[in-house]
Amino acid sequence: MSTSPPDLAPDIAARLKRTPDGLVPAIVQQHDTGEVLMLAWMDDEALRRTLATRAATYWSRSRGEYWVKGATSGNTQRVVSVALDCDGDTLLVGVDQSGAACHTGARTCFDEDRLL
Repeated sequence: MSTSPPDLAPDIAARLKRTPDGLVPAIVQQHDTGEVLMLAWMDDEALRRTLATRAATYWSRSRGEYWVKGATSGNTQRVVSVALDCDGDTLLVGVDQSGAACHTGARTCFDEDRLL
């Protein structure tokens, strides 16, 4: 008997517009304040895992592997909501962020280098 989470719903999978390498950008924001925390990438499997477990799971383009946010740092993201934009090419992930969202230790990946 398999204990793996169910497959991604076919209607959602059909709406996703992926990059040539099968990825969809995921904008991650604090669910209650709207603060934009980071941008990450998901493929169908990462999205399926995220929906099934409520633990934010992404595809690391640099490492070529899945990663659960906070698995090594302790700075976890409990997923509260996931929405697909009107074009089907971007996900909006609402999370309850614990600790820093950015790998630099900053609250968000958008704290520095403001252009305006």
